[in-house]
Amino acid sequence: MGFLKSKLDYISVPPNFKPGPKYGHYSEMDPEYAKVGPPLANMMLEPWKKDIPMEEFKKVFLNEDPPVPEDCPKPGKDISLERIKVPMRDGAQRELKIYKNFKAQKNAALVYKIHGGGWTVGSHEVDEAENRYIAGLTNVVVVSIDYRMAPEFPFPYALHDSLDGLLWCKANASQLGINPDRIIVGGCSAGANLSAAVSIVARNDGISGIVAQHLSIPVTCHPAFFDKVPNAEKYELLSYIQNKDADLVNAAQMEFFWDCYVGKEPKLDVLHSPLLSRNLTALPPAMVQVAGLDPLRDEGIAYAEALKAHDVPTTLHVYKGVPHGFYGFPTLDASKQYYSRLVEFVDHHAKGLSSRL
Repeated sequence: MGFLKSKLDYISVPPNFKPGPKYGHYSEMDPEYAKVGPPLANMMLEPWKKDIPMEEFKKVFLNEDPPVPEDCPKPGKDISLERIKVPMRDGAQRELKIYKNFKAQKNAALVYKIHGGGWTVGSHEVDEAENRYIAGLTNVVVVSIDYRMAPEFPFPYALHDSLDGLLWCKANASQLGINPDRIIVGGCSAGANLSAAVSIVARNDGISGIVAQHLSIPVTCHPAFFDKVPNAEKYELLSYIQNKDADLVNAAQMEFFWDCYVGKEPKLDVLHSPLLSRNLTALPPAMVQVAGLDPLRDEGIAYAEALKAHDVPTTLHVYKGVPHGFYGFPTLDASKQYYSRLVEFVDHHAKGLSSRL
């Protein structure tokens, strides 16, 4: 039926499934969300049910003028927007979208954003609201990378483009007005996955400057490899089952995205599944924000715990009873907390303060 799988390939649902004792309660639906979310979520599922070409399916998710909360900084009034093309390692050109406060300080921190969309759909504007909120700060410049997407460009294209865009920003710091040694990387969902992978590559390859990472509703492990996670017994990793039919993104949709990104016979690799890494030491301080009613919940919690176990200063926030991408409903208290914490985290690390956040 369209782009939705009729059965899950990587997760089996036991007949007598019981939610985990540690995290299962996070799936109790938030009363605020229950009043406004489910009808819209059902509408958003409709394109997935249609038998249309991939190209047409992708167009559904493109919106260059997305709705944003009323209090977001406004282009032309509070912030400027600029789009430029920069070269990748193979000669391709990819777009950077630059968000900059009109009162931005010189030598500002770079907030390097990698958008979500399952490595397959979307654009800069998936994260438009938070990009503008962050650009409301005067001590940062926000740069978003439009990486090449699957299935036409599978793993590791998105990762390589994200890395190459970051290296271009460092090499052209004066043009952007940024400090190449004060960089905060971040993204949502697949963008968080790529941000985590970029942080690992930067550590391994000696790429300097990343001082913090913000990982929102992160994808951290292919479900086929949950049993390969180091110290897996410490984590429940049951949310793919418990929340398999959740709003906005369900387990079948995530499996579709994974198939697009790494194929239907995935190979174990920490750069698409960072939770599989046995060495997370010396990574930048992190904030991990997780939705309680999300198939990805438990792997997000697990990654935060794994970072802590490797002495990476890490803050975890779990928003009970809201689905993947819940902050798209800006009136929810959970959404207001999400944006507030994000901006505070960025501001804190842009100022070079200690890693308490």
